[in-house]
Amino acid sequence: MTAKQHQVYDHYFFNESAYDYHDGGYVKLEEPDVPASRLNIPAILAPDQETDTDVWYTVTAQTGETQLLPGEKTKTWGYNQSLLGPTIVFESGKNYHVTLKNDLPELTTFHWHGLDVPGPYVDGGCHAPVYPGKPRKIDFTVNQPAATLWLHAHPCPLTGWDVWHGLATAVVVKDEHEAQLPLPRNYGVDDIPLILQDRRFDEHNQWDYDKDYDPDGTAGPTALINGTVNPYFDVTTQKLRLRILDGSNRREWRLHLSDDLEMAQIGSDGGLLPEPVYLTKLMLTCAERAEIVLDFEQYHPGDEVTLYSDDVPIMKFRIHEFKADPTPLPDHLADVDYPEVEDPNAPIHQVVMSGTDEKVEINGRKFGMMRIDDRQELGKAEYWDITNTNDCCGGMIHPYHTHGGSFKVVSRNGKAPYPNELGYKDTIGVNAGETVRVKMRFNYPGVFMYHCHIIEHEDGGMMAQLQVYTQDHPHKKYRLMDMDTLLQELAKERHCQPDELVIRSLEYYKEHGIDMC
Repeated sequence: MTAKQHQVYDHYFFNESAYDYHDGGYVKLEEPDVPASRLNIPAILAPDQETDTDVWYTVTAQTGETQLLPGEKTKTWGYNQSLLGPTIVFESGKNYHVTLKNDLPELTTFHWHGLDVPGPYVDGGCHAPVYPGKPRKIDFTVNQPAATLWLHAHPCPLTGWDVWHGLATAVVVKDEHEAQLPLPRNYGVDDIPLILQDRRFDEHNQWDYDKDYDPDGTAGPTALINGTVNPYFDVTTQKLRLRILDGSNRREWRLHLSDDLEMAQIGSDGGLLPEPVYLTKLMLTCAERAEIVLDFEQYHPGDEVTLYSDDVPIMKFRIHEFKADPTPLPDHLADVDYPEVEDPNAPIHQVVMSGTDEKVEINGRKFGMMRIDDRQELGKAEYWDITNTNDCCGGMIHPYHTHGGSFKVVSRNGKAPYPNELGYKDTIGVNAGETVRVKMRFNYPGVFMYHCHIIEHEDGGMMAQLQVYTQDHPHKKYRLMDMDTLLQELAKERHCQPDELVIRSLEYYKEHGIDMC
């Protein structure tokens, strides 16, 4: 099948009966009544130092103010800037030395979502706090395919709070194979990240997370793309590569373009797909990524192409003069080789996601900070069945994410995965009433979290922990952050007593006497 002869998918693959707009607390997007603004393109983070083999970075979580709407600036958090952060670039095969600094008023963590690194401290989940004024250094080697990943805060039970305030940014991994393909890669010109988020602004242009909090996922009516409200992008090349991230706490993004312009999806969470998948409708659940290529050959200077989520316009592409580019996308992009399961009769790991609102659980339990819920031997691929027990006509799609690497989707309810799920994944939307089978291998030992990536669900307890062990150290002990210590530290930073802390995601734990340790 050539690039000129391909199937075009004209529907969202997920089951409509469980789309987020069926939820009673759904917040519909509204077209903002503000002037259009040029899309913010994040700068690329400059290294502190580099050699042929090693690179040093400093990443600082900080407070700030950002001009998002006319009038008052919005108080925001970001990495190395007031909101979101510069794009961080890693090259596969190099060693990285990262200084993590916290200039916030309270503790946070730095989670490298999708990066294949040891856990729990380098991975940056809830057991790797970085305290204000106390930098921490991590070292790791990047050894994975080119991909679009991201960095975000993960201080359970305040992940939703931190991400809502702005702690998220794009991470791009490069490798030699991807560099040889005829793909757009001139960053900021024909290769741009799109971080899709949503917020609600009050009368002073501020965000009030506790007021807007919803245990089924916090959302707002105003779309932000790379922190820009009502953005446009000036198209100066025939082909444009978009690295799209659903960076929302809750929202599913159902994307399509005016004129039903085709999107050629070339990559998903963990890297390139085996071959391009052509579609006119693309749905992303929380934390999923999709790399797509748009071809504006049929358009002329002065034309506009609009990007929609459902029926709401969220971004304009303004067409300018561009040089003709007849180069077709490759029919084959990458070999997706994933290790086979050595013992097909081995027990299958079970992840049962149940409930909605405050009653969310995994395998009938809420998250325990000190509890290890599953174990897997280092380097061995094993099957995992991810089940969503919500009713198909009254439940919701749960996006499942595992820390510690990428998995291969095997099936959905025993049938083939969606066509754009044949690459490496670390996040997968699971329909209500569905079981998704994946095979997973871990390349580093440690303790890793796995959870629903509706962030209020993970903060509210739909999360568990896995220990990846070696035969030499099958029961290695790690220093894990317990909830009492975390709350005491937060109370010091917020100048109150632990029992006076307002943490919306812990209210159900407290009301029902559930110990999060």
